Amino acid sequence: MAKPFSFTAKVCLFPQDNGWHYVPVPREFTATLKPLADRGLVAVRATVGSSTWDTSLLPMGDGTQFIPLPASVRRKEKIALDSAIKVVFTPR
Repeated sequence: MAKPFSFTAKVCLFPQDNGWHYVPVPREFTATLKPLADRGLVAVRATVGSSTWDTSLLPMGDGTQFIPLPASVRRKEKIALDSAIKVVFTPR
């Protein structure tokens, strides 16, 4: 079983129209996760509060990664832009 990763970060929003809400993954996780990447993506199971979903860590373009936050999760967990949230994810 893969080791879970846990961190707390602020929810961000990509600036373009209809931009995604996301949480930046700490840079210190990048080296550990790089061998798991397939075309730059790392498949993970993410948990915020009581919500769990399958997603991928996506590249930011600067060597870091982010986790997109679906609207359904933001609504259920009452997550607002700039909120600090705890994220747990496990590579799958």
